[in-house]
Amino acid sequence: MDPIKKKNLHEPVILTKRLDNGQLVVVDSKTTVRYLSIDKLEVLNGFKANINHLRFKTDVVAFSGDGKHFATLTSDCKESRLYNAKTKKVVAKVDRHHGEASTVAIEPYSRYMFSGGDDGKIFAVEIRSGKLAFTLPSHVDTINDMAFSKNGNWIAYASYDKKISIFNLSMMTLKHKLKQHSSAVMKIRFLSQNRLLSIDKKSSAFIWNMYSGKLLHRLQGIHDDVTQVVITPDSKFLFLGTALGYILVYDLDTYELLSKKYIKVSSSITALEFYDEEHQLIIGCENGDLLLYNIYEGEDHLKELLKFKKYEEIQKQAENNPLLAYTKVYDLVANLWDKTLEKAKLLLQNNDRKTAQALLEDFKNIPAKNKIIQKVLREYEDFDKFVTYAKEGKLALAYSLANTHPLYKESKIYKSLEAKWQKVFTAAQKYALDPKGTDRAKEILAPYRGISEKTKLIQEVLTKGDVYKRFRVALGQQDFKIAFELIRLHPFLTEFPEYDSLMNYADSLYMKSQEAIQKGDTYTAVKLLRILEDFPDFKEEVKILMQEIEAKQKFFNAVQSKDYALAYNLMAISEGLQETVDGAKLHKKWMDDLSEAYSYTHLGDVEKIKQLIKPYLKIRSKYMALASLFGQTYIAQLENAIRDEEEQSKIENGIRNYLLAFGEDEHIDSLFSYFKQQYKETKLELERLPKGSLKMWRPSMIVDSIF
Repeated sequence: MDPIKKKNLHEPVILTKRLDNGQLVVVDSKTTVRYLSIDKLEVLNGFKANINHLRFKTDVVAFSGDGKHFATLTSDCKESRLYNAKTKKVVAKVDRHHGEASTVAIEPYSRYMFSGGDDGKIFAVEIRSGKLAFTLPSHVDTINDMAFSKNGNWIAYASYDKKISIFNLSMMTLKHKLKQHSSAVMKIRFLSQNRLLSIDKKSSAFIWNMYSGKLLHRLQGIHDDVTQVVITPDSKFLFLGTALGYILVYDLDTYELLSKKYIKVSSSITALEFYDEEHQLIIGCENGDLLLYNIYEGEDHLKELLKFKKYEEIQKQAENNPLLAYTKVYDLVANLWDKTLEKAKLLLQNNDRKTAQALLEDFKNIPAKNKIIQKVLREYEDFDKFVTYAKEGKLALAYSLANTHPLYKESKIYKSLEAKWQKVFTAAQKYALDPKGTDRAKEILAPYRGISEKTKLIQEVLTKGDVYKRFRVALGQQDFKIAFELIRLHPFLTEFPEYDSLMNYADSLYMKSQEAIQKGDTYTAVKLLRILEDFPDFKEEVKILMQEIEAKQKFFNAVQSKDYALAYNLMAISEGLQETVDGAKLHKKWMDDLSEAYSYTHLGDVEKIKQLIKPYLKIRSKYMALASLFGQTYIAQLENAIRDEEEQSKIENGIRNYLLAFGEDEHIDSLFSYFKQQYKETKLELERLPKGSLKMWRPSMIVDSIF
């Protein structure tokens, strides 16, 4: 594939990001920031930050989606910095890492900047105030990557210690720490359908369920160091950039590797982005190249080929670019092939082999299609015999041929044989239920003896009439528990038409319940699901659906009655409630109020913060988040007291109180180091002091002063 646009920036490209305003921001290793138009790659604006990044395997630069802020490591990696992109002034610094800072990130709604370090710690800075807001549960080794869910509620971070953490930013709680990788985890990304992708140093790539923490799949075919990852917004395709300059592409519905060498560039891939509207993959390289590729390159050519029925050439084009198989043009060809093959089968069934071959002629030069064509032609060589046997009533021979040539089972005559069998079998069932009708049942079933797939059914119906009778009675009374218990004990019942009807009924109930849920008709949905929960195949899903319906009903009632404490607590249990209109509004208000409250933490203003978050003080699901908020506020009080050189005993008392309320964390450890530098005569030792726990914190523990 050839790029549709190309530009060289002379220095390694370490960030490509499409901003909310449609511009493409590109940052090189010397932190030269360029704002480009995507259509022509023209520089519209830019500036130089003069920070030279010698290492950029991790994300050492990040931009907010609105383009107002950017974060970067310093050249010596001693600290992370947050800048105002317009004024170029430093908004905040993170210099608390023990060792070097390793990576930075800005979450989707531009509320926080995160700084990860070699010490396994992650510090979050509130962008509006520029103050440290909170720290995340740490790892024992370097933080290599951070990623955020689309709604900004979740952060996942990967470490050199081979583990992955999934943290809920809304609830301020750790959901999972995943431990399946055998080497350092280097890259991590959220996918649709509650999935998470992680890739380690040995090129092992895992797909997880982020809620259950279970491993869903292992991607195959990666034989190079993965340096960059991008996913199409619809989570249809995954593109991996490698150190050797290859782009691999996967189908995220099937997890199939579509191409190991989808694109090859002349340098290591150091940045990836996707421009959805134009289906363009944006690649940044270590040699300074900025390249744009149309992932559906060749689609217009396919349209021309289709006009002239050049199916062989269309297939070749799709082999060169496997993503063409996902275009509408290719779908038309695939549908045309399916219809042509079906027509050819009908012609063969009518003994018109010549016309069938002529019909398939346009596809015979496609190797994969030609194999199918030759197989179909061979299959139908004995079709005349099959028809003769069927017409002459030689059923054993007819069924034997149908088993040898499965395509015959698609024919009208075979379906006619099966319809006749069903009538005979149904009649035999009725006779078999009557103690005096066994001989008659045997008589009408006699022509089917010797047919392997029928013999078992015949034996079952003749010897187990009582079981079958009980089964039919259970179905008639809609006692599905009894019916499925009989099926469990007597598997032969699954061969009867009543079983097929039963499963079709289950599918119908499920579809109707889904329609009712979509319409908001919970009464009808629950009524249908109550029936469906007796069906083993649906039991677990029904349980989940019932819980969701119950939670939604309680949630909407809570919102209607303005019982917001209950509404928020329900949202904490059921993530899906945040996707509703009311849920989104409540969640946004909570996050906005929390963000505003954090802007006062550096002042140590407990009273102001209490006013801002007063509605949440009785909501149990917010306790952890509120504990972190007030913890930061009290740390600020302690920092201010140390800076103002207040009495040592007062500060020591404040440290004791903090430990009792919140336990030992990164904030108090860092502050204590600062305290010992200023008050060298102190004899206070943190390890000897009694400690509480963040999990045990309650709003009743709020005090105006930590002292």
